[in-house]
Amino acid sequence: MRNIAVLTSGGDAPGMNAAIRAVVRKSIYHQLGIYGVQRGFSGLINNEATRLELGSVADIIHRGGTILRTARSPEFQTKEGQYKARAYLQELGIDGVIVIGGDGSFRGAQILEGMGFPTIGIPATIDNDIACTDYCIGFDTAVNTVIDAINRVRDTATSHERIYAIEVMGRDTGHIALVAGLAGGAESIIVPEASYNIEEVCNRLLRGIKRGKRHSIILVAEGAASAAQVGEEIKNLLQMEVRVIILGHLQRGGTPTAFDRILASRMGGKAVDLLLEDIGGRALGFWKGEIGGRPYEEVFNSKKEFLWDDYELAGILAI
Repeated sequence: MRNIAVLTSGGDAPGMNAAIRAVVRKSIYHQLGIYGVQRGFSGLINNEATRLELGSVADIIHRGGTILRTARSPEFQTKEGQYKARAYLQELGIDGVIVIGGDGSFRGAQILEGMGFPTIGIPATIDNDIACTDYCIGFDTAVNTVIDAINRVRDTATSHERIYAIEVMGRDTGHIALVAGLAGGAESIIVPEASYNIEEVCNRLLRGIKRGKRHSIILVAEGAASAAQVGEEIKNLLQMEVRVIILGHLQRGGTPTAFDRILASRMGGKAVDLLLEDIGGRALGFWKGEIGGRPYEEVFNSKKEFLWDDYELAGILAI
């Protein structure tokens, strides 16, 4: 192993820069050449890699987003695009590739693996929907961003005695909604994993009002319903106005939390270690406080477990 390339792909996540920093500095520590590829797999096709030095990653551990930029690359899904990427990696003398991203990014890494380049995938997605890891880089920061929004909304909700429906990211999974809702004391949490009963949501609101509660927060994962839809249903059933807030891409940005910075640093360092040990074809994961790697196929064929106990607890605590 002489030269390593690192790239970020798919949606950005707070902590990606911390992972890049760890990969670069751990590589240089072991006297490896390290190249940063701009705009994900698209950069491999368009020859957008540069040699990185210690100073290249100075003062980035606290920054959200990714200094390498990110993009989706339909061309990489074609054989022609893959051959271009392979030729460029060979031209640079790359012996291994570290890919930071989500499920789609790992599938791209698996393609490179099949073309003879050992790869390690680092899970980074705010949705936290990658199997075989308790946490993905960016999830903790996104949850804290949502909690901060809940805290701010609650102030005005209490002042005006209003109901607020807050829509958060989570097209296929409700991990952000669940964890933020539990930590933020939401009255109802609506997620794709569980069908919701609007009448039960309304009954919970009425119980709160009867005991003197002056505000209510309903958290909605975008894949389960739209906050506007939920608000309209409540208005039709209870004749009460519901204010709607869509947090959208605010959840992707911001300074990464200490947890995400440490997780990203540990994963970046581990990725370099595995390549130095001639181990590739692995997606990293965080289990019970430890960092390890699992084969890509195991990750693809497994399903991320939803925290049903926490979902039930959130409902009980919001009674």
